Amino acid sequence: MATKRPEESSTWDIVKATQYGVISRCRDLVEGGYDVRTHDDDNITLLHWAAINNRLELARYYISMGAVVDVLGGDLLATPLHWAIREGHLSMVVLLLQAGADSGIRDAEGCAAIHVAVQCSHTSIVAYLVAKGTDPNLYDANGKTPLMWATWRTYGVDPTRTLLSMHASVNMTDHTQHNTPLHWACLAQNTNVIMLLVQAGANLDAKNDRGETPLDIARMKKNVWITSRLQIAASDKGMDKSRSFFRFAAKKSFRQRATFAISFLSMFCIGFLFELSTPTWLYKGMVCAACYLCIYGLSALFITQNETMLYLPLAISTATKFWVYCTAIVYYWPHIYSPLAKLWFITASVGMWFFFYKSLRSDPGVVTMAEEQKKVAIIHLAETDGLKSGNICSSCLILKPIRSKHCAVTNRCVAKFDHYCWVFNAIGAGNHHYFIGYLFFLLAILGWHIYAAFQFWQHGVRVSSDAVGVEWAWLLMTYSPWVVWIFINCVFHVMWVTVLIICQLYQILWLGVTTNERMNAGRYRHFHTSPHGGLSRSPFDRGVLANFADFFQFSCFGLLKPLSIDW
Repeated sequence: MATKRPEESSTWDIVKATQYGVISRCRDLVEGGYDVRTHDDDNITLLHWAAINNRLELARYYISMGAVVDVLGGDLLATPLHWAIREGHLSMVVLLLQAGADSGIRDAEGCAAIHVAVQCSHTSIVAYLVAKGTDPNLYDANGKTPLMWATWRTYGVDPTRTLLSMHASVNMTDHTQHNTPLHWACLAQNTNVIMLLVQAGANLDAKNDRGETPLDIARMKKNVWITSRLQIAASDKGMDKSRSFFRFAAKKSFRQRATFAISFLSMFCIGFLFELSTPTWLYKGMVCAACYLCIYGLSALFITQNETMLYLPLAISTATKFWVYCTAIVYYWPHIYSPLAKLWFITASVGMWFFFYKSLRSDPGVVTMAEEQKKVAIIHLAETDGLKSGNICSSCLILKPIRSKHCAVTNRCVAKFDHYCWVFNAIGAGNHHYFIGYLFFLLAILGWHIYAAFQFWQHGVRVSSDAVGVEWAWLLMTYSPWVVWIFINCVFHVMWVTVLIICQLYQILWLGVTTNERMNAGRYRHFHTSPHGGLSRSPFDRGVLANFADFFQFSCFGLLKPLSIDW
Protein backbone atom coordinates (compact mmCIF):
# COMPACT_ATOMS: atom_id res chain seq x y z
CA MET A 1 0.00 0.00 0.00
CA ALA A 2 1.31 3.45 -0.86
CA THR A 3 2.33 5.63 2.09
CA LYS A 4 -0.21 8.34 2.84
CA ARG A 5 0.98 11.94 2.76
CA PRO A 6 0.79 13.84 6.09
CA GLU A 7 -1.88 16.18 4.76
CA GLU A 8 -4.06 13.21 3.87
CA SER A 9 -3.88 11.57 7.32
CA SER A 10 -4.42 14.86 9.14
CA THR A 11 -8.14 14.63 8.40
CA TRP A 12 -8.60 10.99 9.38
CA ASP A 13 -10.70 9.92 12.31
CA ILE A 14 -8.92 8.12 15.13
CA VAL A 15 -10.07 4.63 14.09
CA LYS A 16 -8.59 4.93 10.62
CA ALA A 17 -5.45 6.56 11.98
CA THR A 18 -5.07 3.65 14.41
CA GLN A 19 -5.57 1.07 11.68
CA TYR A 20 -2.83 2.64 9.57
CA GLY A 21 -0.55 3.38 12.51
CA VAL A 22 -0.45 7.18 12.16
CA ILE A 23 0.81 7.89 15.67
CA SER A 24 0.94 11.67 15.43
CA ARG A 25 -2.71 11.94 14.36
CA CYS A 26 -3.82 9.57 17.14
CA ARG A 27 -1.91 11.55 19.76
CA ASP A 28 -3.45 14.79 18.58
CA LEU A 29 -6.98 13.38 18.86
CA VAL A 30 -6.41 11.80 22.29
CA GLU A 31 -4.79 14.94 23.64
CA GLY A 32 -7.71 16.83 22.16
CA GLY A 33 -10.07 14.96 24.47
CA TYR A 34 -10.87 11.61 22.82
CA ASP A 35 -11.37 8.87 25.43
CA VAL A 36 -9.32 5.79 24.47
CA ARG A 37 -11.87 3.58 26.24
CA THR A 38 -14.65 4.61 23.87
CA HIS A 39 -16.34 1.96 21.73
CA ASP A 40 -17.09 2.88 18.12
CA ASP A 41 -20.35 2.15 16.31
CA ASP A 42 -19.24 -1.50 15.84
CA ASN A 43 -18.60 -1.91 19.58
CA ILE A 44 -14.83 -1.92 19.03
CA THR A 45 -12.19 0.01 20.97
CA LEU A 46 -8.98 1.59 19.75
CA LEU A 47 -6.94 -1.08 21.51
CA HIS A 48 -8.74 -3.74 19.47
CA TRP A 49 -7.79 -1.95 16.24
CA ALA A 50 -4.21 -1.51 17.37
CA ALA A 51 -4.01 -5.19 18.34
CA ILE A 52 -5.37 -6.63 15.10
CA ASN A 53 -3.10 -4.39 13.01
CA ASN A 54 -0.04 -5.01 15.22
CA ARG A 55 0.46 -1.31 16.02
CA LEU A 56 2.72 -1.86 19.02
CA GLU A 57 3.58 1.77 19.75
CA LEU A 58 -0.04 2.82 19.58
CA ALA A 59 -1.08 -0.06 21.84
CA ARG A 60 1.48 1.03 24.44
CA TYR A 61 0.26 4.60 24.16
CA TYR A 62 -3.42 3.68 24.56
CA ILE A 63 -2.66 1.49 27.57
CA SER A 64 -0.67 4.31 29.13
CA MET A 65 -3.66 6.57 28.55
CA GLY A 66 -6.03 4.25 30.42
CA ALA A 67 -7.24 1.75 27.81
CA VAL A 68 -8.70 -1.38 29.43
CA VAL A 69 -6.56 -4.36 28.38
CA ASP A 70 -9.34 -6.94 28.77
CA VAL A 71 -12.17 -4.90 27.30
CA LEU A 72 -14.69 -6.90 25.28
CA GLY A 73 -15.71 -5.76 21.82
CA GLY A 74 -16.85 -6.71 18.36
CA ASP A 75 -19.46 -9.26 17.33
CA LEU A 76 -17.70 -12.04 19.26
CA LEU A 77 -17.25 -9.94 22.40
CA ALA A 78 -13.55 -10.73 22.29
CA THR A 79 -10.61 -9.02 23.96
CA PRO A 80 -7.76 -7.28 22.12
CA LEU A 81 -5.72 -10.38 22.97
CA HIS A 82 -8.14 -12.54 20.98
CA TRP A 83 -7.86 -10.15 18.03
CA ALA A 84 -4.06 -10.16 18.07
CA ILE A 85 -3.98 -13.95 18.24
CA ARG A 86 -6.30 -14.41 15.26
CA GLU A 87 -3.82 -12.52 13.09
CA GLY A 88 -0.82 -14.29 14.61
CA HIS A 89 0.80 -11.14 16.02
CA LEU A 90 3.07 -12.69 18.66
CA SER A 91 4.74 -9.39 19.56
CA MET A 92 1.33 -7.84 20.29
CA VAL A 93 0.36 -10.89 22.38
CA VAL A 94 3.54 -10.41 24.41
CA LEU A 95 2.79 -6.72 24.92
CA LEU A 96 -0.80 -7.33 26.05
CA LEU A 97 0.14 -10.12 28.46
CA GLN A 98 2.89 -7.97 29.94
CA ALA A 99 0.26 -5.26 30.38
CA GLY A 100 -1.86 -7.66 32.43
CA ALA A 101 -4.19 -9.21 29.84
CA ASP A 102 -6.07 -12.28 31.08
CA SER A 103 -5.57 -15.20 28.67
CA GLY A 104 -8.43 -17.10 30.32
CA ILE A 105 -11.24 -14.75 29.25
CA ARG A 106 -13.62 -16.40 26.77
CA ASP A 107 -15.27 -14.76 23.80
CA ALA A 108 -18.89 -15.19 22.70
CA GLU A 109 -17.99 -18.57 21.15
CA GLY A 110 -16.61 -19.70 24.49
CA CYS A 111 -12.97 -19.74 23.40
CA ALA A 112 -10.07 -18.54 25.51
CA ALA A 113 -6.83 -17.26 24.00
CA ILE A 114 -5.22 -20.70 23.65
CA HIS A 115 -8.24 -22.13 21.81
CA VAL A 116 -8.14 -19.30 19.27
CA ALA A 117 -4.38 -19.75 18.81
CA VAL A 118 -4.83 -23.46 18.13
CA GLN A 119 -7.75 -22.93 15.74
CA CYS A 120 -5.64 -20.48 13.74
CA SER A 121 -2.55 -22.77 13.85
CA HIS A 122 -0.33 -20.17 15.49
CA THR A 123 1.95 -22.62 17.28
CA SER A 124 4.42 -20.00 18.51
CA ILE A 125 1.61 -18.24 20.34
CA VAL A 126 0.35 -21.56 21.74
CA ALA A 127 3.81 -22.34 23.09
CA TYR A 128 4.16 -18.86 24.59
CA LEU A 129 0.75 -18.99 26.27
CA VAL A 130 1.49 -22.36 27.87
CA ALA A 131 4.96 -21.23 28.92
CA LYS A 132 3.34 -18.21 30.60
CA GLY A 133 1.06 -20.47 32.61
CA THR A 134 -2.00 -21.23 30.49
CA ASP A 135 -3.29 -24.75 31.12
CA PRO A 136 -2.75 -26.83 27.93
CA ASN A 137 -5.86 -28.82 28.93
CA LEU A 138 -8.08 -25.76 29.45
CA TYR A 139 -11.69 -26.44 28.50
CA ASP A 140 -13.57 -23.88 26.46
CA ALA A 141 -17.19 -23.03 27.30
CA ASN A 142 -18.35 -25.91 25.10
CA GLY A 143 -16.18 -28.45 26.88
CA LYS A 144 -13.39 -28.89 24.30
CA THR A 145 -9.67 -28.81 25.08
CA PRO A 146 -7.08 -27.16 22.82
CA LEU A 147 -5.91 -30.59 21.65
CA MET A 148 -9.43 -31.45 20.53
CA TRP A 149 -9.54 -28.26 18.48
CA ALA A 150 -6.10 -29.05 17.02
CA THR A 151 -7.14 -32.51 15.87
CA TRP A 152 -10.54 -31.42 14.58
CA ARG A 153 -10.05 -27.93 13.16
CA THR A 154 -6.44 -27.88 11.92
CA TYR A 155 -4.84 -30.26 9.46
CA GLY A 156 -1.20 -29.40 10.04
CA VAL A 157 0.82 -31.43 12.52
CA ASP A 158 2.48 -28.52 14.35
CA PRO A 159 -0.42 -27.49 16.64
CA THR A 160 -0.90 -31.09 17.77
CA ARG A 161 2.84 -31.68 18.18
CA THR A 162 3.22 -28.48 20.17
CA LEU A 163 0.40 -29.35 22.56
CA LEU A 164 1.67 -32.90 23.03
CA SER A 165 5.12 -31.50 23.77
CA MET A 166 3.49 -29.28 26.41
CA HIS A 167 1.90 -32.39 27.98
CA ALA A 168 -1.66 -31.93 26.78
CA SER A 169 -3.79 -34.93 27.71
CA VAL A 170 -4.69 -37.31 24.88
CA ASN A 171 -7.44 -39.04 26.86
CA MET A 172 -9.58 -36.22 28.23
CA THR A 173 -13.14 -36.16 26.88
CA ASP A 174 -15.33 -33.24 25.89
CA HIS A 175 -18.34 -32.35 28.02
CA THR A 176 -21.03 -32.91 25.42
CA GLN A 177 -20.25 -36.05 23.40
CA HIS A 178 -17.44 -37.49 25.53
CA ASN A 179 -15.12 -37.67 22.53
CA THR A 180 -11.37 -37.87 23.05
CA PRO A 181 -8.97 -36.01 20.74
CA LEU A 182 -8.59 -39.26 18.78
CA HIS A 183 -12.38 -39.40 18.28
CA TRP A 184 -12.30 -35.84 16.92
CA ALA A 185 -9.37 -36.66 14.62
CA CYS A 186 -11.31 -39.62 13.20
CA LEU A 187 -14.42 -37.49 12.76
CA ALA A 188 -12.40 -34.91 10.83
CA GLN A 189 -10.48 -37.70 9.02
CA ASN A 190 -7.32 -35.85 10.00
CA THR A 191 -4.75 -38.39 8.85
CA ASN A 192 -1.84 -36.12 9.79
CA VAL A 193 -2.34 -36.46 13.54
CA ILE A 194 -3.72 -39.98 14.02
CA MET A 195 -0.36 -41.64 14.62
CA LEU A 196 0.86 -38.74 16.75
CA LEU A 197 -2.03 -39.34 19.13
CA VAL A 198 -1.55 -43.11 19.10
CA GLN A 199 2.17 -42.78 19.83
CA ALA A 200 1.36 -40.35 22.64
CA GLY A 201 -0.75 -43.02 24.35
CA ALA A 202 -4.29 -42.33 23.17
CA ASN A 203 -6.79 -44.88 24.49
CA LEU A 204 -7.98 -46.85 21.48
CA ASP A 205 -10.83 -48.41 23.48
CA ALA A 206 -12.29 -45.11 24.72
CA LYS A 207 -16.01 -44.81 24.00
CA ASN A 208 -18.07 -41.66 23.56
CA ASP A 209 -21.67 -41.18 24.70
CA ARG A 210 -22.84 -43.27 21.73
CA GLY A 211 -20.57 -46.14 22.68
CA GLU A 212 -18.29 -45.53 19.69
CA THR A 213 -14.54 -46.05 19.75
CA PRO A 214 -12.24 -44.11 17.39
CA LEU A 215 -12.03 -47.25 15.25
CA ASP A 216 -15.82 -47.38 15.01
CA ILE A 217 -15.86 -43.80 13.75
CA ALA A 218 -13.11 -44.51 11.20
CA ARG A 219 -15.13 -47.44 9.87
CA MET A 220 -18.28 -45.32 9.78
CA LYS A 221 -16.39 -42.70 7.75
CA LYS A 222 -15.10 -45.50 5.49
CA ASN A 223 -11.55 -44.23 5.84
CA VAL A 224 -9.40 -47.24 5.00
CA TRP A 225 -6.09 -45.62 5.95
CA ILE A 226 -7.19 -44.59 9.46
CA THR A 227 -8.99 -47.90 10.01
CA SER A 228 -5.91 -49.95 9.13
CA ARG A 229 -3.61 -47.82 11.31
CA LEU A 230 -5.90 -48.09 14.32
CA GLN A 231 -6.28 -51.84 13.84
CA ILE A 232 -2.52 -52.28 13.71
CA ALA A 233 -2.05 -50.04 16.76
CA ALA A 234 -4.65 -52.08 18.67
CA SER A 235 -2.88 -55.29 17.72
CA ASP A 236 0.50 -53.90 18.81
CA LYS A 237 -0.99 -53.09 22.20
CA GLY A 238 -2.58 -56.52 22.55
CA MET A 239 -6.10 -55.13 22.31
CA ASP A 240 -7.18 -57.20 19.31
CA LYS A 241 -8.75 -60.34 20.81
CA SER A 242 -9.49 -62.13 17.55
CA ARG A 243 -7.68 -65.38 16.82
CA SER A 244 -7.08 -64.82 13.14
CA PHE A 245 -3.63 -65.05 11.58
CA PHE A 246 -3.97 -61.48 10.33
CA ARG A 247 -4.39 -60.24 13.89
CA PHE A 248 -1.12 -61.96 14.79
CA ALA A 249 0.58 -60.78 11.60
CA ALA A 250 -0.40 -57.18 12.30
CA LYS A 251 1.76 -57.05 15.43
CA LYS A 252 4.70 -54.71 15.08
CA SER A 253 7.17 -57.21 16.52
CA PHE A 254 6.03 -59.88 14.06
CA ARG A 255 6.24 -57.48 11.10
CA GLN A 256 9.78 -56.53 12.07
CA ARG A 257 10.88 -60.16 12.26
CA ALA A 258 9.07 -60.89 9.00
CA THR A 259 10.92 -58.02 7.31
CA PHE A 260 14.27 -59.56 8.25
CA ALA A 261 13.13 -63.08 7.35
CA ILE A 262 11.88 -62.01 3.91
CA SER A 263 15.15 -60.18 3.20
CA PHE A 264 17.23 -63.25 4.12
CA LEU A 265 14.91 -65.58 2.21
CA SER A 266 14.77 -63.43 -0.93
CA MET A 267 18.52 -63.20 -1.32
CA PHE A 268 19.01 -66.92 -0.69
CA CYS A 269 16.24 -68.01 -3.04
CA ILE A 270 17.60 -66.11 -6.02
CA GLY A 271 21.05 -67.65 -5.69
CA PHE A 272 19.68 -71.09 -4.86
CA LEU A 273 17.39 -71.17 -7.89
CA PHE A 274 20.33 -70.63 -10.22
CA GLU A 275 22.14 -73.48 -8.49
CA LEU A 276 19.32 -75.96 -9.21
CA SER A 277 20.31 -78.91 -11.37
CA THR A 278 17.44 -78.61 -13.83
CA PRO A 279 17.44 -79.43 -17.54
CA THR A 280 16.63 -75.97 -18.82
CA TRP A 281 16.87 -72.35 -17.77
CA LEU A 282 13.21 -72.01 -18.73
CA TYR A 283 12.30 -74.26 -15.82
CA LYS A 284 14.51 -72.21 -13.52
CA GLY A 285 12.79 -69.08 -14.75
CA MET A 286 9.38 -70.51 -13.99
CA VAL A 287 10.44 -71.53 -10.48
CA CYS A 288 12.00 -68.08 -10.00
CA ALA A 289 8.75 -66.40 -11.06
CA ALA A 290 6.78 -68.54 -8.60
CA CYS A 291 9.17 -67.64 -5.78
CA TYR A 292 8.96 -63.99 -6.76
CA LEU A 293 5.18 -64.02 -6.52
CA CYS A 294 5.37 -65.75 -3.14
CA ILE A 295 7.89 -63.25 -1.76
CA TYR A 296 5.95 -60.35 -3.28
CA GLY A 297 2.81 -61.54 -1.52
CA LEU A 298 4.61 -61.84 1.81
CA SER A 299 6.14 -58.39 1.34
CA ALA A 300 2.76 -56.84 0.55
CA LEU A 301 1.37 -58.44 3.70
CA PHE A 302 4.13 -57.55 6.15
CA ILE A 303 6.27 -54.75 4.66
CA THR A 304 3.61 -52.11 4.12
CA GLN A 305 3.62 -49.89 7.19
CA ASN A 306 5.86 -46.87 7.50
CA GLU A 307 7.45 -48.06 10.73
CA THR A 308 8.18 -51.47 9.19
CA MET A 309 9.74 -49.88 6.11
CA LEU A 310 12.30 -48.29 8.42
CA TYR A 311 13.63 -51.77 9.16
CA LEU A 312 13.86 -52.80 5.51
CA PRO A 313 17.23 -51.15 4.65
CA LEU A 314 18.79 -52.60 7.80
CA ALA A 315 17.25 -55.99 7.04
CA ILE A 316 18.59 -56.01 3.47
CA SER A 317 22.02 -54.86 4.66
CA THR A 318 22.17 -57.56 7.34
CA ALA A 319 21.00 -60.28 4.95
CA THR A 320 23.59 -59.26 2.38
CA LYS A 321 26.39 -59.34 4.95
CA PHE A 322 25.28 -62.74 6.22
CA TRP A 323 25.22 -64.47 2.83
CA VAL A 324 28.41 -62.76 1.68
CA TYR A 325 30.24 -64.02 4.77
CA CYS A 326 28.78 -67.51 4.31
CA THR A 327 30.08 -67.46 0.74
CA ALA A 328 33.51 -66.32 1.91
CA ILE A 329 33.78 -69.17 4.39
CA VAL A 330 32.44 -71.94 2.14
CA TYR A 331 33.79 -70.90 -1.28
CA TYR A 332 36.55 -68.30 -0.98
CA TRP A 333 38.64 -69.04 2.08
CA PRO A 334 40.12 -72.35 0.85
CA HIS A 335 41.56 -70.47 -2.13
CA ILE A 336 43.06 -67.56 -0.18
CA TYR A 337 46.74 -68.31 0.43
CA SER A 338 48.22 -64.84 0.80
CA PRO A 339 48.76 -63.75 4.44
CA LEU A 340 48.15 -60.16 3.37
CA ALA A 341 44.78 -61.11 1.88
CA LYS A 342 43.82 -62.86 5.10
CA LEU A 343 44.94 -59.85 7.15
CA TRP A 344 42.92 -57.63 4.80
CA PHE A 345 39.80 -59.72 5.44
CA ILE A 346 40.21 -59.80 9.23
CA THR A 347 41.06 -56.10 9.56
CA ALA A 348 38.25 -54.95 7.27
CA SER A 349 35.73 -57.23 9.00
CA VAL A 350 36.63 -56.07 12.50
CA GLY A 351 36.61 -52.43 11.41
CA MET A 352 33.30 -52.71 9.58
CA TRP A 353 31.45 -54.38 12.46
CA PHE A 354 32.98 -52.07 15.05
CA PHE A 355 32.00 -48.89 13.21
CA PHE A 356 28.62 -50.32 12.27
CA TYR A 357 27.91 -50.98 15.95
CA LYS A 358 29.10 -47.50 16.94
CA SER A 359 26.99 -45.88 14.22
CA LEU A 360 23.96 -47.87 15.33
CA ARG A 361 24.28 -47.53 19.10
CA SER A 362 26.02 -44.18 19.65
CA ASP A 363 24.07 -41.09 20.62
CA PRO A 364 23.90 -39.06 17.39
CA GLY A 365 23.78 -35.86 19.42
CA VAL A 366 20.24 -35.71 20.78
CA VAL A 367 19.48 -32.24 22.16
CA THR A 368 17.53 -32.23 25.41
CA MET A 369 16.18 -29.56 27.77
CA ALA A 370 14.38 -29.73 31.10
CA GLU A 371 10.74 -28.64 31.05
CA GLU A 372 11.37 -25.45 32.99
CA GLN A 373 14.29 -24.59 30.72
CA LYS A 374 12.01 -25.01 27.71
CA LYS A 375 9.49 -22.56 29.13
CA VAL A 376 12.16 -20.03 30.09
CA ALA A 377 13.66 -20.24 26.60
CA ILE A 378 10.26 -19.85 24.91
CA ILE A 379 9.37 -16.81 27.02
CA HIS A 380 12.76 -15.20 26.47
CA LEU A 381 12.66 -15.68 22.70
CA ALA A 382 9.06 -14.52 22.41
CA GLU A 383 9.75 -11.37 24.40
CA THR A 384 12.90 -10.59 22.40
CA ASP A 385 11.21 -11.23 19.04
CA GLY A 386 13.22 -14.39 18.44
CA LEU A 387 10.56 -17.08 18.64
CA LYS A 388 9.52 -16.68 15.01
CA SER A 389 13.06 -17.07 13.67
CA GLY A 390 13.19 -20.87 13.90
CA ASN A 391 15.21 -20.97 17.10
CA ILE A 392 12.64 -23.23 18.77
CA CYS A 393 11.82 -26.67 17.43
CA SER A 394 8.10 -26.79 16.70
CA SER A 395 7.99 -30.50 17.51
CA CYS A 396 9.82 -30.85 20.82
CA LEU A 397 9.90 -27.16 21.81
CA ILE A 398 13.57 -26.99 22.71
CA LEU A 399 16.03 -24.23 21.92
CA LYS A 400 17.66 -25.49 18.73
CA PRO A 401 21.44 -25.14 18.43
CA ILE A 402 22.66 -23.93 15.07
CA ARG A 403 23.06 -26.82 12.56
CA SER A 404 20.59 -29.00 14.47
CA LYS A 405 17.39 -30.42 13.01
CA HIS A 406 14.42 -32.38 14.28
CA CYS A 407 14.63 -35.96 13.01
CA ALA A 408 11.15 -37.06 12.00
CA VAL A 409 12.01 -40.74 12.46
CA THR A 410 13.51 -40.64 15.95
CA ASN A 411 11.32 -37.66 16.96
CA ARG A 412 14.33 -35.93 18.52
CA CYS A 413 16.37 -32.85 17.69
CA VAL A 414 19.87 -33.92 16.65
CA ALA A 415 22.92 -31.66 16.84
CA LYS A 416 24.71 -31.12 13.50
CA PHE A 417 22.13 -33.38 11.88
CA ASP A 418 23.23 -35.03 8.63
CA HIS A 419 20.51 -37.57 7.78
CA TYR A 420 18.57 -40.55 9.06
CA CYS A 421 20.44 -43.60 7.91
CA TRP A 422 19.94 -47.23 6.96
CA VAL A 423 22.09 -48.13 10.00
CA PHE A 424 18.81 -47.53 11.84
CA ASN A 425 19.94 -44.38 13.57
CA ALA A 426 20.15 -40.68 12.91
CA ILE A 427 23.59 -39.43 11.87
CA GLY A 428 24.73 -36.30 13.66
CA ALA A 429 27.51 -34.73 15.69
CA GLY A 430 27.87 -37.76 17.95
CA ASN A 431 28.27 -40.52 15.38
CA HIS A 432 28.98 -39.00 11.96
CA HIS A 433 32.68 -39.90 12.15
CA TYR A 434 31.74 -43.49 13.03
CA PHE A 435 29.49 -43.59 9.97
CA ILE A 436 32.35 -42.49 7.70
CA GLY A 437 34.55 -45.17 9.26
CA TYR A 438 31.82 -47.74 8.62
CA LEU A 439 31.56 -46.76 4.94
CA PHE A 440 35.34 -46.98 4.53
CA PHE A 441 35.62 -50.47 6.02
CA LEU A 442 32.45 -51.60 4.25
CA LEU A 443 34.06 -50.65 0.95
CA ALA A 444 37.24 -52.46 2.02
CA ILE A 445 35.43 -55.72 2.83
CA LEU A 446 33.40 -55.54 -0.39
CA GLY A 447 36.63 -55.07 -2.30
CA TRP A 448 38.05 -58.15 -0.59
CA HIS A 449 35.05 -60.24 -1.62
CA ILE A 450 35.47 -59.18 -5.25
CA TYR A 451 39.18 -60.08 -5.07
CA ALA A 452 38.32 -63.42 -3.42
CA ALA A 453 35.76 -64.24 -6.12
CA PHE A 454 38.43 -63.89 -8.81
CA GLN A 455 40.78 -66.08 -6.76
CA PHE A 456 38.02 -68.69 -6.55
CA TRP A 457 37.41 -68.62 -10.30
CA GLN A 458 41.13 -68.65 -11.06
CA HIS A 459 41.58 -71.90 -9.17
CA GLY A 460 38.36 -73.59 -10.26
CA VAL A 461 37.40 -72.50 -13.76
CA ARG A 462 39.27 -73.75 -16.79
CA VAL A 463 38.98 -70.95 -19.32
CA SER A 464 40.44 -71.24 -22.79
CA SER A 465 42.59 -68.40 -24.02
CA ASP A 466 40.03 -67.31 -26.61
CA ALA A 467 37.06 -67.21 -24.18
CA VAL A 468 35.94 -63.61 -23.83
CA GLY A 469 32.82 -61.62 -23.10
CA VAL A 470 29.61 -63.62 -22.94
CA GLU A 471 31.39 -66.96 -23.25
CA TRP A 472 33.66 -66.16 -20.31
CA ALA A 473 30.72 -64.98 -18.19
CA TRP A 474 28.76 -68.12 -19.09
CA LEU A 475 31.62 -70.34 -17.92
CA LEU A 476 31.68 -68.53 -14.57
CA MET A 477 27.91 -68.74 -14.26
CA THR A 478 27.74 -72.45 -14.97
CA TYR A 479 30.64 -73.20 -12.63
CA SER A 480 29.01 -71.59 -9.58
CA PRO A 481 25.88 -69.49 -10.10
CA TRP A 482 25.74 -68.69 -6.36
CA VAL A 483 29.19 -67.09 -6.41
CA VAL A 484 28.21 -65.05 -9.46
CA TRP A 485 25.06 -63.89 -7.66
CA ILE A 486 27.06 -62.82 -4.58
CA PHE A 487 29.69 -61.21 -6.82
CA ILE A 488 27.01 -59.14 -8.58
CA ASN A 489 25.69 -58.01 -5.20
CA CYS A 490 29.17 -56.97 -4.08
CA VAL A 491 29.81 -55.01 -7.28
CA PHE A 492 26.47 -53.24 -6.94
CA HIS A 493 27.17 -52.31 -3.32
CA VAL A 494 30.69 -51.14 -4.18
CA MET A 495 29.25 -48.70 -6.71
CA TRP A 496 26.73 -47.00 -4.43
CA VAL A 497 28.98 -47.07 -1.35
CA THR A 498 31.74 -45.43 -3.39
CA VAL A 499 29.36 -42.71 -4.56
CA LEU A 500 28.14 -42.20 -0.98
CA ILE A 501 31.69 -41.90 0.41
CA ILE A 502 32.65 -39.41 -2.30
CA CYS A 503 29.54 -37.30 -1.62
CA GLN A 504 30.08 -37.40 2.14
CA LEU A 505 33.77 -36.46 1.93
CA TYR A 506 33.04 -33.74 -0.61
CA GLN A 507 30.48 -32.20 1.74
CA ILE A 508 32.62 -32.61 4.86
CA LEU A 509 36.02 -31.56 3.49
CA TRP A 510 35.38 -29.29 0.49
CA LEU A 511 32.07 -27.64 1.42
CA GLY A 512 32.00 -27.82 5.22
CA VAL A 513 28.30 -28.71 5.29
CA THR A 514 26.07 -31.58 6.32
CA THR A 515 23.72 -33.39 3.95
CA ASN A 516 20.77 -31.61 5.55
CA GLU A 517 22.42 -28.20 5.14
CA ARG A 518 23.29 -28.85 1.52
CA MET A 519 19.73 -29.90 0.69
CA ASN A 520 18.00 -27.18 2.73
CA ALA A 521 20.47 -24.29 2.65
CA GLY A 522 17.74 -21.97 1.44
CA ARG A 523 15.91 -22.37 4.75
CA TYR A 524 18.82 -21.27 6.93
CA ARG A 525 19.60 -17.60 7.40
CA HIS A 526 23.29 -18.21 8.15
CA PHE A 527 23.76 -19.44 4.56
CA HIS A 528 22.43 -16.15 3.13
CA THR A 529 25.47 -13.97 3.73
CA SER A 530 26.27 -12.79 0.20
CA PRO A 531 25.48 -9.12 -0.53
CA HIS A 532 23.06 -10.10 -3.29
CA GLY A 533 21.01 -12.39 -1.04
CA GLY A 534 22.03 -15.61 -2.78
CA LEU A 535 23.49 -18.72 -1.20
CA SER A 536 27.13 -18.28 -0.25
CA ARG A 537 29.80 -20.72 0.90
CA SER A 538 29.22 -22.41 4.21
CA PRO A 539 30.06 -20.22 7.21
CA PHE A 540 31.51 -23.38 8.79
CA ASP A 541 33.97 -24.08 5.95
CA ARG A 542 37.59 -23.54 7.09
CA GLY A 543 39.34 -25.20 4.17
CA VAL A 544 39.98 -28.85 3.37
CA LEU A 545 42.69 -29.54 5.95
CA ALA A 546 40.99 -27.61 8.75
CA ASN A 547 37.66 -29.26 7.93
CA PHE A 548 39.38 -32.65 8.14
CA ALA A 549 40.87 -31.76 11.51
CA ASP A 550 37.53 -30.47 12.81
CA PHE A 551 35.53 -33.49 11.69
CA PHE A 552 37.90 -36.17 12.95
CA GLN A 553 39.24 -34.04 15.84
CA PHE A 554 42.73 -34.61 14.47
CA SER A 555 45.77 -32.53 15.34
CA CYS A 556 49.29 -32.70 13.87
CA PHE A 557 52.10 -31.18 15.96
CA GLY A 558 50.33 -27.85 16.08
CA LEU A 559 50.10 -27.59 12.28
CA LEU A 560 46.47 -28.69 12.37
CA LYS A 561 44.34 -27.62 15.30
CA PRO A 562 40.73 -28.80 15.38
CA LEU A 563 37.96 -26.64 16.73
CA SER A 564 36.29 -28.40 19.64
CA ILE A 565 32.69 -27.23 19.44
CA ASP A 566 29.84 -28.74 21.41
CA TRP A 567 27.23 -28.58 18.66
